[in-house]
Amino acid sequence: MLGTDRPGDEKAVYQAGRDAWDTFTRLCSPAAVRAQVPYGKTRLPVWFFRPDGPARPRPTVILTNGSDGQNVDMWTYGVAAALDRGWNAVVYDGPGQGQLLFVEEIPFTTRWETVVGPVIDWLDRREDVDSTRIAITGLSMGGNLVARAAAFEHRLAAVVCEPGCVSPWLGFDQELREIITSDKEETNRVWNEEVVPQLTPQLAFTVKKRFEIFDAQALRQARQGTVLTDVWTPSQVAMGLDVTKVVAKIKAPTLVLDYDFEQFYPGQPQQMYDLLRTRREYVKLTEATGAQLHCSPMAPQQHCDVVFDWLADVLRR
Repeated sequence: MLGTDRPGDEKAVYQAGRDAWDTFTRLCSPAAVRAQVPYGKTRLPVWFFRPDGPARPRPTVILTNGSDGQNVDMWTYGVAAALDRGWNAVVYDGPGQGQLLFVEEIPFTTRWETVVGPVIDWLDRREDVDSTRIAITGLSMGGNLVARAAAFEHRLAAVVCEPGCVSPWLGFDQELREIITSDKEETNRVWNEEVVPQLTPQLAFTVKKRFEIFDAQALRQARQGTVLTDVWTPSQVAMGLDVTKVVAKIKAPTLVLDYDFEQFYPGQPQQMYDLLRTRREYVKLTEATGAQLHCSPMAPQQHCDVVFDWLADVLRR
């Protein structure tokens, strides 16, 4: 919507998609369990999918989206695969995602363990969850978020970063990153006087889309059809997501995925793998099998086979 002449419709268009998702989850057999998990002053929307059959403790996979994915992506990249194996799967919106972003205007946090922790608390109280076998996956920028969470939340039995991402900020163009200095006032002066007037419509759209997730003011300005005037503040959040110094704290076995022609975080999966000090595995999905590019968009089934075969090995009793 931010690329149209009606950017203010962003919330309504999100809600239409969300309504369709909720309808789908009700029509599943069995229907997904919907919950609102306390998180600070708000609540996280949670959808808990479980297989048909008797209610008994099962392995459970928490599926974490990235910076701009929708919940239906999590069905494709994990829910169906988990159900096929007789496992539970959890989909949730965190800050900067879904309901919390588009409705409540809550941007991303640099402390994702504070998001995952309440979800695990909720799962711990369920009789159909084996609390010793709760895994987490992170798609796209989610590969950064779950690494941060796992560094401080040690109840997780396994972690999958899809791909490994140590710094989302490095996914921004170098020319943009070089604008940001320690001086907020000067950074914003250069941005508004020298950069914004030169932006093409395409670049202006990209800027609006990529920064709205990090700052409520940037989101509101994007919905008004204008480019953010304070680029310094959301940039600090994006930079604050760097997990280089905490990856070594992860205790759970960790799978790091990489992709041929990874266009957003090239080199970062290998960097994350090298920083890990726990049981670890690095897998590169390749052009030879059609699984190239960020998150293997043409081969989600193969992607899930790799991830869930590894999880089955780690979570095996």
